[in-house]
Amino acid sequence: MVKIERNPVPPPSLAVEKQKATGVYNKSDVILRLKEDSHDKCYICELGGLSDPEVEHLKPHHGRTIPERVFDWNNLFYVCPHCNNIKKESKYDDKIIDCCEEDPEKMLEQCYEEGHVNVHNIVNEERAIMTADLIQECFEKRNTGIREAACQHRIDRLAEEMNFLYKTLEKHKKDPEMQRCKRTLKATLSRSSIFSAFKRNYVRKHIKDYPDLEEFLV
Repeated sequence: MVKIERNPVPPPSLAVEKQKATGVYNKSDVILRLKEDSHDKCYICELGGLSDPEVEHLKPHHGRTIPERVFDWNNLFYVCPHCNNIKKESKYDDKIIDCCEEDPEKMLEQCYEEGHVNVHNIVNEERAIMTADLIQECFEKRNTGIREAACQHRIDRLAEEMNFLYKTLEKHKKDPEMQRCKRTLKATLSRSSIFSAFKRNYVRKHIKDYPDLEEFLV
């Protein structure tokens, strides 16, 4: 999870649908705006290129019993079905970081180590603790066959991205003046890149080896 810059202007359909008894919050303009703002990534696991995105409420509306949350543009997020399903567990209600308002990288350490994901809170706040647990479960909760397959798919894609990062960093270390390599690293470490929280955390932890890359972590 990384910081997202949300377009402050709500999609027009939200105001229209809000007036209807059975209005919906996932019209095409909402989907397209969320996709653009989120760089076509699930905001929780950061898997990209979603073929089946969903619109998720950061703060649940509990079957529309809290109506002001249903069509609130600032409460809608772009998510994959796998992560959305896990976040629906009541233990996460109202306890997840709003990554449009706060920077998760200042609150969490998201690591990929030996084929597994480890997420830890680095500030002692409930939102950080519960968000770390949520991301961890989205990669490692394998209590059903479907979830095991979904988690492994994310781990496999993350491994590909991390291996590419390692190889590019090695090239950069051998020749720090190679501009093409540095441009690649800039793109790879951008928040718009898939699984960017893990890649940025790795470089941040090894910044002594790559001091010139610090500017890409801002």
